[in-house]
Amino acid sequence: MTAEAAPGPAPAAGPSKAERVTLGTVVLTMGDRPDELNRLLRSVADQEGAPIPVVVVANGGPLPQLPEGATGVALPENVGIPAGRNVGTDALREDTDVVLYLDDDGRLAGTDAARLLREAFAANPRLGIVSFRIVDPDSGETQRRHVPRVRVGDPLRSGPVTTFLGGASAVRGAVLREVGGLPDDFFYAHEETDLAWRALDAGWEIEYRSDIVLEHPKTSPARHAAFFRMNARNRVYLARRNLPWPLVPAYLGTWVVLTAARRPSKEAARAWAAGFREGWQTPSGPRKAMSWRTVWRMTRLGRPPVI
Repeated sequence: MTAEAAPGPAPAAGPSKAERVTLGTVVLTMGDRPDELNRLLRSVADQEGAPIPVVVVANGGPLPQLPEGATGVALPENVGIPAGRNVGTDALREDTDVVLYLDDDGRLAGTDAARLLREAFAANPRLGIVSFRIVDPDSGETQRRHVPRVRVGDPLRSGPVTTFLGGASAVRGAVLREVGGLPDDFFYAHEETDLAWRALDAGWEIEYRSDIVLEHPKTSPARHAAFFRMNARNRVYLARRNLPWPLVPAYLGTWVVLTAARRPSKEAARAWAAGFREGWQTPSGPRKAMSWRTVWRMTRLGRPPVI
């Protein structure tokens, strides 16, 4: 009687579907917050799983000294937030599965953000964009404007949304390749909504994830000198580029009423009016109106494109 052969060692298990999702990070900086930038980059390096390539774009400012493994791109002038992020995206590997866009004065609060993102994108092939929860590190507060829903409710409630927060987000590379990147001409304000609307119209999904947290100091968008002009101009651009013509006056009319109700100062109101005129008088970029099916889908998600 012959002895049975001893079984050989079991084959090593390969990486899981989630572990095979490749991430890359793009950070814009003006070169004036080196300590905050280093803190952010450390929080990216501390993430669980495979190392995450990082591209830091110096947007018209000096390129700070970067840690080993980070790639720097220095632009001679400030080309704006969307164009700068597009430059950073182009500097990543073309086959990067998911691109993280992070503000240079933020910090990933935990070490599990990358794992959660890999799992989310692996589990849902139609998930196109994830918006993180932004928390003030001193007070623990999540500002109302940082929850991308009309009815904010509990900021700890995750769920589907129709837009996202540009400096605390992750976008599937396939979305960028299919519908294009952020709109360069916007320079600042509403560039995320433009990309979100195009992604939704292409059938992608957007999720707000309260368990993926970016710590970021509490700020006001009006701190930027050009806020009121750019806010108004880009709302007109957004409508002209993306909405069916019957919805354009409804969307813009809603925002005229809301802006007036907020009682801006005379100076701010003049800047807003100038931006509104500029939005009609200057090129808004290519137009591709969303389908009425997308309009209905956004309405069911709680944010019809008239708000």
